[in-house]
Amino acid sequence: MRLLLIEDEENIAKPLKKNLENRGFAVDHAADGNEGFDLADINSYDCILLDLNLPGLDGVQIAKK
Repeated sequence: MRLLLIEDEENIAKPLKKNLENRGFAVDHAADGNEGFDLADINSYDCILLDLNLPGLDGVQIAKK
């Protein structure tokens, strides 16, 4: 299963990404909303883990697009 994690706080994103990968998930990470939207637009993901408060596009804007 391929996941996209869009989270700007490294202290949350880094251990979450590592834990998911240890459980067999393929995880791409974006540290801001613009990067996350671009990754979601050009790749296919089974699930997107999306923070609401992000620099650039916020989580609600990304979800609406």
